[in-house]
Amino acid sequence: MPSTHRRSAAATAALLTVLALTATGCQDDPAPQAAPPPPSSAPSASAGKGGIKLPDSLKDLKNWSADDLANWAKDHGFKPEVLKGYWDQVRMEAAKGVKPKEANIATAKSPTRSEVQLPPAIAATAEKHPYSPGTAVVGKIFMSVSPTADAECSGTVVSDPANPGRSNLVWTAAHCVHEGKDGDWFKKIGFVPSYNRGGAASGGKRATVAQLAPYGAWTMDAGYVSPQWVQEGSEKGGPASQFDFAVFHVHNEEGGSRSLEETVGGSIPIWFNAPIDTISAVSAYGYPAEVPFDGRELEHCDSRVKLTPYVYDPARPPMNAMGCTMTGGSSGGGWFATKPDGKPALVSNTSVGNDQATFLAGPTLGADAQKGFEYFSRQKH
Repeated sequence: MPSTHRRSAAATAALLTVLALTATGCQDDPAPQAAPPPPSSAPSASAGKGGIKLPDSLKDLKNWSADDLANWAKDHGFKPEVLKGYWDQVRMEAAKGVKPKEANIATAKSPTRSEVQLPPAIAATAEKHPYSPGTAVVGKIFMSVSPTADAECSGTVVSDPANPGRSNLVWTAAHCVHEGKDGDWFKKIGFVPSYNRGGAASGGKRATVAQLAPYGAWTMDAGYVSPQWVQEGSEKGGPASQFDFAVFHVHNEEGGSRSLEETVGGSIPIWFNAPIDTISAVSAYGYPAEVPFDGRELEHCDSRVKLTPYVYDPARPPMNAMGCTMTGGSSGGGWFATKPDGKPALVSNTSVGNDQATFLAGPTLGADAQKGFEYFSRQKH
């Protein structure tokens, strides 16, 4: 279970310009809109510890049948909750940033060198207020990790192939929504896109809910995490971290007919099987909340060198690392790269880091991630 204590200028402008191209109908100061209420046929609750036998080794999720995935999802479903009004300004501002998993460097081995060579630190840069329309796809995730403790992560509005132009899907790290081995889903999970967009809460100022959540608050009603994370996920980085990704479906607490994508003005496609070893520019976005940050600002680290392989189990898709000074709360934040067509795409998410806050590592989104995501997209939520 995660702890609750936890480019240059030209290059930055270029990425944000590209992100803005993805936004559809985004205005500089949009009024919050509403999205559909949760359907009555939401998935049933599950203890998250069920006895569905894996049809093959955990390494072979890409070979699972639709029935295999359906059985797994049925046994590990998320119980929808009514959250309207729960995440008020007091709770949002008091939530503690969830740390990226402790890197556990001693057990990590690069497939091409005897010791892990960590990339140099890259200082996080704060997005200027008001945030550009293209960054509205990035937001904060809030959750209750115990009856007395609330926490926060970061997430991204991603495109839904089954509902083009009307996505209600958010991508993040598995450890932001599920405890992992012998655990269950966290409770009261909500998403606030473009948190503190106008800067009303900056510098410790008290802000209203409308100022903190300019596009409204969205409640999780269904989710998918990799079976590998459910079976093996732990407090420290390890082989399960190579599958530390999740996607969840949301609805607007206020009801209405507009989707999350329509409300924020766009979504980001996921670039599965991206040729990471040939990509030389990746930007990680998130809301770090541990010192020296306070969780109120959208930050980004912009790497202009190839990512560093970071591996625990060579038989699994590798993780990749980049220098970054973001701290707890940045977990789950999207990593973006530009595709050959000139448009941005999500290629990973923040998963592990170190106590010195000098680097972050994220999983490869390969065949296993694609299989689970496409299955989840096809379901009725």
